[in-house]
Amino acid sequence: MDLDDLLQRYFSSTDLAAVSPDVLAAGLERCQVDLGLEKDRGKRFALWALLYMLGSAPDLEAAFKDADDREAARNFMDLLAASEGEGPGG
Repeated sequence: MDLDDLLQRYFSSTDLAAVSPDVLAAGLERCQVDLGLEKDRGKRFALWALLYMLGSAPDLEAAFKDADDREAARNFMDLLAASEGEGPGG
């Protein structure tokens, strides 16, 4: 799943700064519903990652039944945190 495709699908824009609060809320809700319905592990992870980056992801135990998927999500969270902590020049 491509990030731009996900943003366009759920928020009708690839620029979240241009999205109204109502559109953002509705898109997050649709994404959460799709996460709950999705059976494909990779697609579930992509939806969860998008929700995580937007501050709306469910807890790992609720989102992922498989321990390997939860570990991958923890690794994603750690990588994202590390990248946010880097300043100019790395």
